[in-house]
Amino acid sequence: MAVRIDLADVSDLHQVLADHARYWGERDLRALHLAALVQEFGATSLVARAEDGIRGYLFGFVTPDHTGYVHLIATRDDTRGTGLGRTLYEAFTEAARGQGAVRLKAITSVTNEGSIAFHRSLGFDDRVVEDYDGPGRPRVVFTRDLR
Repeated sequence: MAVRIDLADVSDLHQVLADHARYWGERDLRALHLAALVQEFGATSLVARAEDGIRGYLFGFVTPDHTGYVHLIATRDDTRGTGLGRTLYEAFTEAARGQGAVRLKAITSVTNEGSIAFHRSLGFDDRVVEDYDGPGRPRVVFTRDLR
């Protein structure tokens, strides 16, 4: 089944929230799915769409210091391991470069081994930053230069 990468809209956001468990399993990350990401950063908020619905998505934006920041990336449970996450990152990288991005950045929890391995496979450097998300809340910070 063919998948196409489209710009996300608010109805797509509502759909991924309705199907949240298919993307995130037991982890409840609905509070991170901000409508403003799609409404204000629509050129860098993407969905991977097929006949059977949204297979994956990436919500990101470009910061004033020219960093393409990936806020959320997820693939549906029946699509993992197909390269779709990599495809979404490639589409985001192209869109971010078009807005002047010279580097990419993402974060994850220190226990998210899948995300750490995925970002490393994409060529990101990573480091643990203590208290990144508040006292006692370290995060793994990924960066990749685009120059």
